[in-house]
Amino acid sequence: MWNVEHREELLGRRRKAAEGGGFARIKKQHDSGKLTARERLQILFDEGSFVEICGFREARPNVYGDRKVSVPGDGVVVGYGTVDGRLVYASSEDFTVSGGSLGEIHSKKICQVMDAAMNAKAPFVSINDSGGARIDEGVCALSGYSGMFLRNTRMSGVVPQIAVVLGPCAGGACYSPAICDFVFMTRKTSKMFITGPAVIRTVTREEITPEELGGAEVHAKVSGVNHFVYDDDESCLKGVRRLLSFLPQNNRQDPPVMAGEAVDESHRLEEIVPDNPRRAYDVHRVIEALVDKGSFLEVQERFARNVVVGFCRLDGHVLGIVANQPSSLAGTLDVDASDKASRFIRFCDCFNIPIFSLVDVSGYFPGVKQEHAGIIRHGAKLLYAYSEATVPKVTLIMRKAYGGAYIAMNSKKMGADLVFAWPIAEIAVMGAEGAVEIMNRREIAAADDPDAKRDELAAEYTKKHLNPYFAAANGLVDEVILPEETRSRIAQAFEALRDKLVELPWKKHGNIPL
Repeated sequence: MWNVEHREELLGRRRKAAEGGGFARIKKQHDSGKLTARERLQILFDEGSFVEICGFREARPNVYGDRKVSVPGDGVVVGYGTVDGRLVYASSEDFTVSGGSLGEIHSKKICQVMDAAMNAKAPFVSINDSGGARIDEGVCALSGYSGMFLRNTRMSGVVPQIAVVLGPCAGGACYSPAICDFVFMTRKTSKMFITGPAVIRTVTREEITPEELGGAEVHAKVSGVNHFVYDDDESCLKGVRRLLSFLPQNNRQDPPVMAGEAVDESHRLEEIVPDNPRRAYDVHRVIEALVDKGSFLEVQERFARNVVVGFCRLDGHVLGIVANQPSSLAGTLDVDASDKASRFIRFCDCFNIPIFSLVDVSGYFPGVKQEHAGIIRHGAKLLYAYSEATVPKVTLIMRKAYGGAYIAMNSKKMGADLVFAWPIAEIAVMGAEGAVEIMNRREIAAADDPDAKRDELAAEYTKKHLNPYFAAANGLVDEVILPEETRSRIAQAFEALRDKLVELPWKKHGNIPL
């Protein structure tokens, strides 16, 4: 029979660890609109499935300076459990313990659970809520970040990595989420920045609030660091659960198939997409008409809105969607849109998610500002990402597909497996007006009515060149289809490509133009 004292000691230590920084600090955490580290894990994981490891590890007292008392759990909870029945590993920083600051043991716990995720080939979720490196541990704390960054990088493309920022994440700590595949934030409590407002104020004399510097909305709309924004901790973590439902466990598995409501609303597409190439429309309505009902999950919704990317299901199978958005910058490609689409395409290719591209693009966004911002370099990323991807790739040219942007949006010679086009599709170097202005400049200038002559020549050019049949005759479009046939033809195409296998030349990795 065991000594009762042994049992009581263990249960007492468990209670102490569960209390984190104490009830007063837990109350303060709740009053600030945030949940505790363990409450967050309870929402993320299936009920009763989370298993904590390293719960009794503590920072060593008197090693780094004047600290007299060890920090319980060293400010982070780590372990594993299931999300919708599938294994997931996670770390959750505890702001009630020394502000969630990262010390040597804190980082070792995170690194241990990252190693476990890598070995088990299961997704890793890091919940960030920390004041930064623990100052009294000096370089021993800073080096802890190094081990995390190394593991983030080695795990990249092997298992999905999701960072959830539910409080402060400052300085070097920002780079672990930045290396992850997706970043989640909440509107009121999340903040990410390399240098804080006080430092900026000292150096530049500029007054700025933490929210203006690195709040969720800034990173969602301006910097593009953030992928998803939610109102509070609970809805944010439920959003993580939804994202995980689209992702495979690792790069050797396919995404999970999930039965849904497959409603074919292709008959609505003629009403949604005007045949006048100058008229805008919302490409979300096209996506919703084609995919399983309610299945579309948009990624980076507020950033670079001239391109739409996200996950959906088609007959239960996961697809990644990349679509031009004519209602924003006329759907043209700029620096930010190129970056956004490229990273999403590469993620899909890493994790065996087929890519469906919806094209309505008049070109790269023109102007000195874009040229000086590096549109050549950024636009090349999109070319690289599509060319590199070996997953099934299907393209639908809905309306305009002009110039270099036509090439970049997964054209046939860029490696698209199948390219479909609607009868109204215009595939050419440029629009008719611009083409005749260059080719027929003298003829137009010499005409009695230059405007009428320009319109006449533009109509002739449109009839001869701006139609999908010229492209189809030259093997650049596989099939011209009616809008009402779209869903069935796309579904058949991806089904035919289900077992596609491409073997590329051996190399360590390519050198994408970053």
